[in-house]
Order: sequence, then structure tokens, then C-alpha cells
Amino acid sequence: MLRNVAVIVFDGVAAFELGVLCEVFGTDRTDDGFPGYRFDVCSADGKPVSTKSGFEISPASDLTPVETADLVAVPAHGDGFSIPQDVLDALRRADARGAYVMSVCSGSFVLGEAGLLDGRHCTTHWKYVDELQERFPKAQVHCDSLYVQDGNLLTSAGTAAGIDAALHLVRQAHGSALATKMARRMVVPPHRDGGQRQFVEAPMPKTPEAATLEPVLTWLMTHLDEAVTVDDLAARAHMAPRTFARRFRAETGTTPHDWLTNQRVLLARRLLEDTDLGVEAIATRAGFGDTATMRHHFTRRVGATPQAYRTTFREREPAA
Repeated sequence: MLRNVAVIVFDGVAAFELGVLCEVFGTDRTDDGFPGYRFDVCSADGKPVSTKSGFEISPASDLTPVETADLVAVPAHGDGFSIPQDVLDALRRADARGAYVMSVCSGSFVLGEAGLLDGRHCTTHWKYVDELQERFPKAQVHCDSLYVQDGNLLTSAGTAAGIDAALHLVRQAHGSALATKMARRMVVPPHRDGGQRQFVEAPMPKTPEAATLEPVLTWLMTHLDEAVTVDDLAARAHMAPRTFARRFRAETGTTPHDWLTNQRVLLARRLLEDTDLGVEAIATRAGFGDTATMRHHFTRRVGATPQAYRTTFREREPAA
């Protein structure tokens, strides 16, 4: 049963992430056959709160609706804002009685402060996954998921992933047909493939960070299209292959093959984004040799096929 929804806000709330929850659960579409929700935006004392965007919002209530809500949601909040103790206590009570508890983007840190992430699977924006894991070491943080559900706990990645998570909850509560209908009404995909990896910024490194191997790696960065072996690189470094392999791992933290594959994937990403080259030509330019090999490594490391990645991220010239 999903009928009563309460969203908790305090100073520093992110307007877009709050808007996601308002759009899915707080917009009356009953005339079009959608379920109606009692929707309350709540603050600890019912008073106005500031947003990250520089304006204030006036919640409809204090935390009273949270006590009976079927879903308690927390949007992202900015850094440097203290979480009211009443908010943390209300979240703990909601979780204890089995209500859905959901976060959007960095709202996961609020759930962590309430102790709700301990021993549970969760996620957040890719930029913050390391910090979330460091601050809450008992949490099982998934760095590549758009959203993660662990029982009644639902956490989502950055911004638009909150829409994915909310539609997932609608699908779970009311069925796939209604969730798809709602997605169509909102003009968004009913389900997005892939994870966060395809959205992570991954610039090509300018200078390889490896003290004694820098000349070799600098050469390699400009010869990614060539077939090279560990023996070839060891010879260029004037080392025995075993010595080279040990030194390579010590200075880069990975194997020569893994490092080289990663650089080739990074180059392929840039070529897919910035050129009109076909996938086969990019596979050759990036040193994969053929499209099947590139597709295998690219999909494994980016979370999307080369063609899907280009479709999503290619910068097109605006129509005249």
C-alpha cells in the first residue's frame, strides 16, 4: 500500500531533487486514472527552509505526517547544513515500522546519519560514493547503480536517478502498466539501462603518474593503436619482463594489460563523443583491433555499449 507520502526538508534542500518527488507523488493526476497520494512536505518545526538555489519554501507541516506515511523521502541537501535531531529520530521510527524510506542523490547521507545504512545495500551520486563509504563503513555502497533497494530502504544516485527510483517504487506498488503510463506522461524512459559508470567524467590523463616508467607510458599514450606486448614495453624500459611487470604494478597500481585497456577505453569514449568515425574505425584507432573486442571491454568498463554511449553523449550541432 502506497497512499501517504511525506518528504522531509531542512535548510539547504536541493530544489530539483525535491521537485522530482513533488512531480511523481505530489501532482494530482487522478482525473487521468493515476492513484492519488496524500503528499506532505515537512520540516522539523513546520517553518520555511532555505534551498540551495537561494529561495525559501514553506512546508505544509511539521514532522507529524511522517509518523503515518507509507513513504518517507529525503531529497539532496547541501554541505554545511546541520540535520535536526528530530528528523533523524523520525526517520528511525519510520524505518522501524516498515515504511518505505527513500533518498535522492546526497540525501543518502541523511539516512546514514540516522543509522539506516548500516549493513544495508545503498548508493548515491558517483561523486560522493567514496565519501559515503568512508563516513558509513558499515554500509554496502554500490558505486555503479542508478538506484538500490534493500527491503524498505531505497537510495538513488544523482538528480534524474531519483526519477528512476520513484518510478520503480510506483511500479512495485501499482504495477508496470501504471508506472509506464506515468513515465510517458512525464516524458521520461520507464526504465533506463546501464549504471552510473557511463556518466562518470573520465578525462584522458595528460601525464602518466609513474616515476621511472613515465617515458614508456608517455610513448604508449601516443601509440595506443599499435599492438604491443609486455615484452615490448619491458624492452623499451630496458628491463626484464618480470621486473617491468613488478615495477609497473608498484608505480601504477595495476597490470600493464589493465592500464592499457583502460587508456584505450578512454580514447574510444572521446572518439565516440567528438568525431564522426564509425565504431569499426574507432576500434582500430583505439587499438582494440575489431569491434567485438572493443564492445567487450567498453561495455565492461563503461556500463553501456559503444553505440548506446554515442547515442547518449554525442554532442550534436543545433539545427539551423
